[in-house]
Amino acid sequence: MTAKTARSPSVAIIGAGWAGCAAGVELSRLGAKVTVYEAARVPGGRARRVEHQAQLLDNGQHILLGAYRDTLKLMQAVGLHPEQCLLRLPLQMRYPQGVDGMDFIAARLPAPLHLLVALLRAQGLAFADKLALARFSSAARWMGWQLHVDCSVSELLERFDQTDRLNRLLWHPLCIAALNTPPERASAKVFLNVLRDSLGAARSASDMLLPRLDLTALFPEAALAHIAKQGAELHLGVQVRSVSPSAGRWMIHSDQANQEVDAVILANSPAGAQHLVQAIDAKLAESLQFDYEPITTCYLQYPAALRLPLPFYALADDVSKAHWAQFVFDRGQLDTAQAGLLAMVISASSQAQALSHEQLVQDLSAQLAAALNMKELAQPLWSKLITEKRATFACVPNLERPECDTGHTGLWLAGDYTQGDYPATIEGAVRSGLQAAGLLMQSLRS
Repeated sequence: MTAKTARSPSVAIIGAGWAGCAAGVELSRLGAKVTVYEAARVPGGRARRVEHQAQLLDNGQHILLGAYRDTLKLMQAVGLHPEQCLLRLPLQMRYPQGVDGMDFIAARLPAPLHLLVALLRAQGLAFADKLALARFSSAARWMGWQLHVDCSVSELLERFDQTDRLNRLLWHPLCIAALNTPPERASAKVFLNVLRDSLGAARSASDMLLPRLDLTALFPEAALAHIAKQGAELHLGVQVRSVSPSAGRWMIHSDQANQEVDAVILANSPAGAQHLVQAIDAKLAESLQFDYEPITTCYLQYPAALRLPLPFYALADDVSKAHWAQFVFDRGQLDTAQAGLLAMVISASSQAQALSHEQLVQDLSAQLAAALNMKELAQPLWSKLITEKRATFACVPNLERPECDTGHTGLWLAGDYTQGDYPATIEGAVRSGLQAAGLLMQSLRS
């Protein structure tokens, strides 16, 4: 047994996003002495709350999946009840009635019957569309949801003769929602991984989970409170300026003070981690260079009496018509305190970013009014646009992503960008945090 294992190992986690918080919970469970540094005053990273007009909004409207096993498990571990925090809905792609869309909703039946019945009942799809979807699903299952050679999602769909209508109404919005990368540039391998763990798994895994709480309250806040009770030190609003090796340990240099620890988990953004490792390992820093895709969420407040027929709808995006959004959510059906508040989401929103805020809000409210055939939606009481310019890495084919293990003793990475099956998602971040924590403790005790 080494000297380090004779006492609780000290670990600094830099970043209190979902990966950092997951790592903190796991490290505390395994007996480490944890210190968390977060430059912002609100934890959650790229999935956090923002306050506006006395409302607690999110910096991006999210949909979780029933397949998010580790996320749901950790929520329970820190005292949260997912069935109360999340609205569980069957997998669905439902467009407003009266538009050129479709109505597809999974049945409450065991897999794969839930999708077969949904396909038979689906409205807005021709026989050729349904046949193409059944053919794709059967072939993907036969392939084990795997590709030997990666390609774009568009190429994959063309290979399996998916119809234009099916691509436009189902595969395109699913791809852009899951990978935040347009199908013509998105990785088919990663897309199939998402489909495998949702469409290809148990019925509950395909369920859509809509947060009733703001994203900070949904896990990060409770996670930090949980580990603080176990002795963790929390430093919110404190910037870490550098990390450096120090006689077999690591020195943390922050705005507040310096601290020496046994190990460090860099759970901040790839750009933030890149800055901290640049002086240590230029090759490692280079592996943290990514292209990014933005996500824009537009909040539109209407009178509290306004309520949509469903908690959320898919919307047909069409740049030529200035129809930018792919989804709209009725926040009042998730939290009664937000009655009349709608959230419109534009994934991979680079083109929309070129517009002024005023023009984009006008376009979005007009798109919503036309889609739902409700003229009053063209004039919201107030609006708030939030764009995360680096919301996710561009999930392109054959993308090389770094391992959690940096190759430097005691220095680890955690984040949704590290090597894994998933794109940049909450579940990907949580899994990475758990993996980094587990491997770190194993290394210290070996």
